[in-house]
Amino acid sequence: MSKPTGRIHETEHHAADRATTRPVVSGTQGVVSGGHPLVSMAGMRMLLSGGNAFDAVVAAGFAAAVVEPTASYTLCGECVALIHDARARETLALSGQGTAPALATVRLFRERQLDRIPTGPGANAHLSFTVPGAVDAYLTLLETHGTKSVSEVLAPAVHYAEHGFPMYEYMHGLLAIPETRSQFDIYPPGGTAVFYPGGRIPEVGELFVQPALGGTLRRLIEADTKARGHRTAGIVAARERFYRGDAFSERLGGLLRASDLAGYRARLEPPLRTTFAGREILGQSAWTQGPVLMQALGMLATFDLRGLGHNSARYIHVISEALKLAFADREQYYGDREDALASIGDLLAPAYLKERAALIRGDRAAAEAPAPGDPRHPGGAGRSGSAPAGVRATGVSAAAADGTTHIAAIDREGNMICLTPSGGVFRKSAFAPELGCTLSTRSEMFVLEDDHPNGLVPGKRPRTTLVSYLICEGGVPTMTVGCPGGDDQSQADLQLVLNLLVFGMNPQQAVEAPRFSTQTLVNSFYPRVYRPGQLNVEPGIPDRTRAELRALGHEVTEIGACGIGAVEIFLQVDDREFDGDLGGRNVALVLTAANLERFLGADPRRPTYALAW
Repeated sequence: MSKPTGRIHETEHHAADRATTRPVVSGTQGVVSGGHPLVSMAGMRMLLSGGNAFDAVVAAGFAAAVVEPTASYTLCGECVALIHDARARETLALSGQGTAPALATVRLFRERQLDRIPTGPGANAHLSFTVPGAVDAYLTLLETHGTKSVSEVLAPAVHYAEHGFPMYEYMHGLLAIPETRSQFDIYPPGGTAVFYPGGRIPEVGELFVQPALGGTLRRLIEADTKARGHRTAGIVAARERFYRGDAFSERLGGLLRASDLAGYRARLEPPLRTTFAGREILGQSAWTQGPVLMQALGMLATFDLRGLGHNSARYIHVISEALKLAFADREQYYGDREDALASIGDLLAPAYLKERAALIRGDRAAAEAPAPGDPRHPGGAGRSGSAPAGVRATGVSAAAADGTTHIAAIDREGNMICLTPSGGVFRKSAFAPELGCTLSTRSEMFVLEDDHPNGLVPGKRPRTTLVSYLICEGGVPTMTVGCPGGDDQSQADLQLVLNLLVFGMNPQQAVEAPRFSTQTLVNSFYPRVYRPGQLNVEPGIPDRTRAELRALGHEVTEIGACGIGAVEIFLQVDDREFDGDLGGRNVALVLTAANLERFLGADPRRPTYALAW
């Protein structure tokens, strides 16, 4: 890319000029980052052995299911990704979001006198199972864009499961959450024997083995081996083996059946696009919360963000208020339904977002969630309405300590991928001993309304919180952005984008900068809590700034992390190689393996780790 960070630093110094706890990781042949060093190494092994970025992320995704089972992600979870094929010059969104079972209907839940789809902690977790989507997404990615076999990409994960890995502090701490063990007890035998051998949590540094999970992965390798070296046939065989299904859900009284698994396929779709600060931003469409970031950028384009100052009280206020407006639209319009996907262009229209931005008061925070706008009618950006229907609460939920994981890679050819996997939180789900993992409970995100874009319908994707983004320059993707964290994901990613494009931070500075998140929204997870007025801030936000935010009407609450496990990668062109316009369309013609450097930042809020060569 044409060094946007360098140009900003050459003209003016900002708060971005700060020390970081980790260096920017850079290389010329490839970079990969995951939520744990062993996950990143699984991906790097693919790059070092001649594989591409897509092979790397598939290997890392499977490895993360073994090494990061407490990071709100297990093998029977889901994932979303953005992929850029450098040779084909094509960018696609990958949906590995599982769907609702055929038996899951609004009527069924109403007959059970439930107004929301429940999960754990509790004995109704099995009612929210979705079809496991991550495995088919990985196999689809491997089949369409990868070069390695199933056996090759699974080798690191199988080794970690069968031979073990050292227990680490982050995982040890999450296993100490009491609800994890109590949830296992509700669905015996649960994962107690695996994660609490001898009735205790394995000590940090102690070798941790998962034989049942290793057996599940080993069966995929066996299916691949029977294909006798034919790569595509091996992928097909592994898919058939995994999605053959079993009776675990049915035994528990769950709605998921083998027929739901057999009919599932991941999807490759065109990404959603918008522009900001002379760049094009790509993300997933309204079947995710991805457009929240894009809507917020459109509103923030009307403000002098640099003039406000990075993480000043006024800056945090304006961004939080824009996010409130975007989340109000999310709750009204987003969902995996044809009319919702068709209308997203109206929600991103500059005129509409300018009208929405005009609703932001500079002197006072909105005490309640604003009403959604009406982009199809003039003046509809400020329509009136009631507060959202959620469970009112105050304080910080236990979920704030979780966060899932994120994986990203760029290879020597400039192929690029950022992927966010999730699903199967221990304290919310049920552990299947024969599989060695929990099942995703993502159906909890549906609303039980027949006419709502996110209303429950069999075979439909719930409006997932999972997102990831690419930033393009001159028509070419040059940066990936991703940060796990439930409803904080789009909020954290928005701050990462602004850190990069407005304040010229390098990837590590952008990732480490303190973050914040509004809770004036209906939380996507059961029981769909609503905390009007609450603004979460990380410890790095100074007391003086917090006092100024309170004076503006925000109820400021400190939280450990507003999004956890962020990763940013960007490509940079060596300017010395060219005489042409590196900031314009010509960039698409000069990105080659010889002139690209790859830079990566990884989040110190958890064991996220970046590798390069």
